[in-house]
Amino acid sequence: MTAPTVASTAPEPVGRIGVPIAAQDALAYLEALGAWRDQRRAELARLDEAALASPERDALTGDVQLSMALWQSVSERYDLLVTTWDSGRAGVAERERLSALIWGRLDTTVDPATTGRQLPAGALSVSLPEACRLSDALVGALRTRLSLDPVQADLADRLRQLRAQVERVRDLVAEEPAGPSHDGATRRLTALDGTVTDLVGDAQRGADVGGRVPGAEGEAARLERDLIVGAATRREARRDAARARTQRAELEARGQALRALADRCVAELRPAPRLAVPDVAALGPVPEDAAAVEAYLTRLDAVSRALTQAHTAYQSALDERDELLGRLEAYGAKAAGSGLRADAAGDLAELRRRAVDELGSRPADLERARALVAAYQAYLASRADHGGTP
Repeated sequence: MTAPTVASTAPEPVGRIGVPIAAQDALAYLEALGAWRDQRRAELARLDEAALASPERDALTGDVQLSMALWQSVSERYDLLVTTWDSGRAGVAERERLSALIWGRLDTTVDPATTGRQLPAGALSVSLPEACRLSDALVGALRTRLSLDPVQADLADRLRQLRAQVERVRDLVAEEPAGPSHDGATRRLTALDGTVTDLVGDAQRGADVGGRVPGAEGEAARLERDLIVGAATRREARRDAARARTQRAELEARGQALRALADRCVAELRPAPRLAVPDVAALGPVPEDAAAVEAYLTRLDAVSRALTQAHTAYQSALDERDELLGRLEAYGAKAAGSGLRADAAGDLAELRRRAVDELGSRPADLERARALVAAYQAYLASRADHGGTP
């Protein structure tokens, strides 16, 4: 395995939504984010390799998968940022768009079991800076659990990073709503703060604290991860009702268009598919209760899948008719250049006429049309094999 290195740390974000980023700030951030992205990918490859070889493989899989999903989302957003930056040719509007891309939401598809929390529809919606911080926290925890941090790493630097992480956690705890979650996070923060303070003090007095640092790093990473996920989950819950209303309207429009497609297919083809087109109106209005909204979203997803299945069936039948016509055109061109005798050409012309008539009728008998096109193809092949003679 490649020798372990000190984990990378995501760069500080720049800009804010609605305000263009200064060109020099955008360039510096993109360069730092690109370097972080590349190093993080290499770190994840090492962590994945180590996790697969670890006896705790099953327990580590969730965090590894979430880390990979976060990296993918960050990488895709980075590509959009680079495209918008356009090698420094970005104007004011483009630099404002950079701010929106940095601070806007990016959805990371995850298994809810990965985080130990219930995430709506399996999606974790966080901003780019939050995704980077969560990635840092997850990688830090994984490195600690897999014992990948080198002993020779600069202890003073690790303690500085640990103190900075405690302050980030403090800011996150302040955003927690009052209640059991806030109380629990406060207790964990107080304990962590005390541990880090003791570590810094003991290190300044010359004590060997190297063996105690990984435990504190692991707890800091877990606490920061839990708080970031919790904040994202709360935001997602607040947006659930709005998302459900939007999705319901989209499905209603899809359903109306699909019913028109199904009517056309039934009128023009036989046998036509006979799949029911679900009506999203049957679900009723979007509820207000958070738990009910989550269940409603699940039902909307089921309606979406059913609409997709029905669309595929009806559109495929219509596409087959067009494909049969296309094959007839291609076979006809081949026949015209094959030098067939008049009687063979006449036979083919009759087969083609019947096939075209059938495909042009309403409703067209697809089974008969398939047989006629297949007969045309087979007859043409047999004449070609005999050099154009019957």
